[in-house]
Amino acid sequence: MSTIFCLDDLLLPSVAMFLKIHPHRSKYFGKGQGISANSFIDERNLLWHSLVFSAAERESAYVIDGLMYNDVIKSDIHSTDTHGYSEAIFAATHLLGFSYAPRIKNLKKQVLYIFKSHRKSNYPDWAIRPDKYINRDIIEECWDDILRLIVTIKLKETTASDIFRRLNSYSKQHRLYQALKAFGQIIKSDFILRYIDDVELRQTIEKQLNKVELANRFTRAVAVGNPREFTQGDKEEQEIAEACNRLIKNAIICWNYLYLSQKLARMKEPEQKERLLSAIASHSVISWAHTNMLGEYDFSDNKLKDSVGIVLPQIAT
Repeated sequence: MSTIFCLDDLLLPSVAMFLKIHPHRSKYFGKGQGISANSFIDERNLLWHSLVFSAAERESAYVIDGLMYNDVIKSDIHSTDTHGYSEAIFAATHLLGFSYAPRIKNLKKQVLYIFKSHRKSNYPDWAIRPDKYINRDIIEECWDDILRLIVTIKLKETTASDIFRRLNSYSKQHRLYQALKAFGQIIKSDFILRYIDDVELRQTIEKQLNKVELANRFTRAVAVGNPREFTQGDKEEQEIAEACNRLIKNAIICWNYLYLSQKLARMKEPEQKERLLSAIASHSVISWAHTNMLGEYDFSDNKLKDSVGIVLPQIAT
C-alpha cells in the first residue's frame, strides 16, 4: 500500500485566450487573472497526475478527481492544505474509501458537531465540547441519493468536480449538497478530535506538506524563464505543458534514485553504507542542484553516453 499526498496548488498567471473563462482571484493576482495547476505526489516523491483549472474554483473537488484518476496506487491517507478541504469532500472521500487528512487553518475556529441524542449539557467536564448538532434527518432523507452520487463517481460516469460544480450552481444550496455536508460534519468532527489527540498524525501531515512545498519549488526550478506563467492559451495545451514539466521532474527523481541505489550497492564498508542511508532518510530524493536546467540539449550518440556509470535495472532495459 502506498500513501498518496496532494500537492498544494501552484497558481499561474494565464494568457488572454484562457482568461475569458477563468476570472480574477485578487488574493494571488491582484487585478490580474490566472489558473491553478494542481499536482499529486506519492510517498516515493513521484508526481503522477496534474490538473489545470480556474483559480476562482475551490480545489477541494479536484482532490477526488486526482484520487480517482489513479488505478495503480491506492491511497492509505490523503493530505492537503486548507484550500483542498470542505465538509462535503470529507463525506465523499469517506464513502469512496479514502482516508482524508487535511491540514486545516485556524483549527480552533472549526465547528464540532454531535448527534442530538447526546446533549452537550450532559458532558460539562469535556475539555473539547461540540458546538452544534448534526442534521440527521436530512442525511436519512437523502441517503439513497448520496449513495447514487458516490457510485456515479466510483464508476467514473462523471467527475466529482463536475458534480460539485453543478450542485454549487443553484441559487439556493441544493438539498443533496446539504445532506453531504451534514454527513461530512460527522467525519470532520471525528478527524479534528483525532488530530488534536494524535501527535504522530499531526507530524505525518506536516511532514508530507513540507514535501509538497519542496516539490512546488522543484516545479518552479524546472519551468525556466517565467516559472509562474503559461504561454499557452488553450486549456489542453496548458495541460500538456504541465505534463511535460512533470515528466522532467520525474526523470530527475528517477535518476537520483538510480544514482543513490548504485552508489549504495558499490559501498563495501558498513559504516559508509550507514552514513549514506542516514543521509537519504533525513533528506529528500527531490534534488536538482546537480542538474543544469539551462544547459545545451545535445542528443547525439556521443553526448548520450552516460558519464556517471548509471546501469539501468533489467526491468527498464
